Amino acid sequence: MARILAFDYGMKRTGLAVTDPLQIIASPLETVATAHLWDFLHGYMQKEEVEAFVVGYPLKADGSPTDSTAAIDAFIQELKKRYPSVQVHLVDEYGSSKDAVRAMIAGGTKQKYRRRKENIDRMAATLLLQEFLQQRL
Repeated sequence: MARILAFDYGMKRTGLAVTDPLQIIASPLETVATAHLWDFLHGYMQKEEVEAFVVGYPLKADGSPTDSTAAIDAFIQELKKRYPSVQVHLVDEYGSSKDAVRAMIAGGTKQKYRRRKENIDRMAATLLLQEFLQQRL
């Protein structure tokens, strides 16, 4: 089986997470400056077989779009254009950064590590991917 790659897309940084080849475990992969995301993705896709993308989709608690929804829509369209054979799935990312910090606290990570936004972005992508995997069951 191929991996599933998840994105916690942001204007400055994008957190990435990936499954194992059996698509059982979600693990943090990397945090990439969004300006360099396509280069990173190109290199990753040449090394690994990816079956699907999971993108955190920002909506407010009432289901309405956020300020960043339009940028995510543009990212999704470009993702589909560059990788038409890879399925794209959306997962509601409402509160994912707060959930990531809570998960890091529960996991016993030190405060210094939790303060680094790139660590939060990576963990948020991992939680989005875990949610997607659970929804598939």
